[in-house]
This record gives sequence, structure tokens and C-alpha cells, in this order.
Amino acid sequence: MAHNPLPVTAIDAVVNIQTQEALAYRPEDRRGFYVEKLGISEKTYQGLSHEDMLRRMDDAGIEKSFLIAAKIGRPGLPATYHIPYELVADAVAAHPDRFHGLAGIDPYDGMAGIKAFEHAVTELGFIGAHAYPHWFELAPDHAKYYPFYAKCVELNVPIQLQVGQSMVYSPKHPMRSVGQPITLDAVACDFPDLKLIGIHIGIPWQDEMIAMAWKHPNVFIGCDAHAPKYWPESFVRYLNSYGQDKVLFGTDFPVIDFGRALQEIADLNLKEGVLKKLLRENAERVYGLGSV
Repeated sequence: MAHNPLPVTAIDAVVNIQTQEALAYRPEDRRGFYVEKLGISEKTYQGLSHEDMLRRMDDAGIEKSFLIAAKIGRPGLPATYHIPYELVADAVAAHPDRFHGLAGIDPYDGMAGIKAFEHAVTELGFIGAHAYPHWFELAPDHAKYYPFYAKCVELNVPIQLQVGQSMVYSPKHPMRSVGQPITLDAVACDFPDLKLIGIHIGIPWQDEMIAMAWKHPNVFIGCDAHAPKYWPESFVRYLNSYGQDKVLFGTDFPVIDFGRALQEIADLNLKEGVLKKLLRENAERVYGLGSV
């Protein structure tokens, strides 16, 4: 790996698979969001081989990435698509020392979705679940998620849920921001053994997300999808003090570039012990990976 200014090689807990095969499922109208809104390079938008992604990880000092088999909204609606579990499973099988899989869930899939998710964990080796509440306009405390939460507890795997505002991904189908972090409160109370990770920090309700992670032993925060140089001051203070055991590093790549994320985190001048927990140790503990 290239020189890493940080004390450990990182585990990126939130990464989108970027092969051309996977992106073939993506609607054509997404370019305006990724390239024009977020400023992602055309090369990255058009797709990366696993080898290209691994080289970028190496250059940044990232050892492992959790790849999401994302379920983006209800099939048939504008801008929606589902990445098959098998595509991520194949990537993990090809690079088992570098990738782990996260199984996206569609709360409308019901028991068929529960069975497919269980198969992904028990047979395909996925290490957790992932959900985008805003894509379904159902807040995290909606009853449709509860069977999936129960299955996560049964299988002893965490679930990531997007919290905070959502964007307009397609002008044809704007969606409500339903992911206020306070909605995790009921879920954490009802499922105290469920490891809940509120990804995307919770902006603009980051203090609400901090309150949930402080209140509940089973609630954690993913710091992905926002460039570290723009992280809210209260979140950086929390991370560098009493929240150091509660935050998992992530990029939501390609939303935030690997190298940019690590360099900007280095510029925050966090305590060395905090950096080790943020970049690696918290993910190992929450996902039961063990030190490697």
C-alpha cells in the first residue's frame, strides 16, 4: 500500500460497487446527480473494475471495503434499481481479503425479502444489512422494517440505515426526507440487541443522531457521504471525545473519494487513539471481524 499518514489501514464500511456490470442496473438519468450535482468524475461514473477500485483503496490506505448490494427504491419508479446480491457475492469471492458484502433490503419485499436476506447472510457470506429509508419514503421506525430487524437479531448482523436529509435524485420523482435520527429511538428500544448504524451522519440533524448514539448502547454512526472537511463541529467534538467508540469510517464511494476522505480526516488532527477506533477498530468490533 502507498504511504498512509494515519496510524492504521482503514476499513471503509460504506462503499458502492462500481463495476460496469453492476452499473448496468442504474437508470440513465442518474448522471445529472452523480456528475453534475456531486462532482464525481466521468471516469468513475462510467464504472471501475474491482482491480481499479483496489488500486484506489491501496493509494488511500484502505485495506477493506464493505460493498453494498443496494436496493434503491421500489422497482418501476423513476431512478430506482436493485443490485443483485450475487454481484457483490462474486466480488467478495474474488477478493475475500479486501471485500465484505452488505445486503440491501426493500421493506416492501415482505417475507420473500426476508428469505433472500437470510440466504445472503447464511449462504453468500454477507456480514450485514443496508437500507435507504428515503427511497421508500418509510421512516426507520415503520412496521415494514421490523421483520428485517428481527432477522438481523436472529442472524447477529448489524444493519445500516441512511439518516438525515435526502436529495432529489430524479426530477421526475422527488422523495421526502424521512430519515430523522430520532426515528431510530423506537427501533433501538424495541430491538436492544440489534446493532443499528445511522449512516450519512444524520445531517442536518447530526445532534439528534449523536443523542441516539449516546442514549443507546446498540446505536452507532457512519460518517460517510459527507467530506470530512465539512463535518459539523459538534460531530467532530463528539467523535474526538465521548463518541470515539461509536463512529465507523465510511465514504459512500464514489460519493466521497477514498483518498480525499483519508487526507481530510488526517487534517482534522484527531487523537491517535480516536483515529484507530474510527478507521478500523469500531468496524471490527461492531461487525465481529476481529483484528487482522
